[in-house]
Amino acid sequence: MPIKPDYVKKTGTILLDRYPEAFTDDFDQNKESVTKLTNIESKGVRNRIAGYVTRKQ
Repeated sequence: MPIKPDYVKKTGTILLDRYPEAFTDDFDQNKESVTKLTNIESKGVRNRIAGYVTRKQ
């Protein structure tokens, strides 16, 4: 099942709005933050969201 880019963007934007202090420009730290703050189990989706948040910083 392909991941829709809208899902990644919406989730990343919501996370940045709610928890701006949890994210930095470090991808690895953002992966851990996404894991802690969401219930996303898929590693690929987590990485896409973390990458999106990293680019938005």
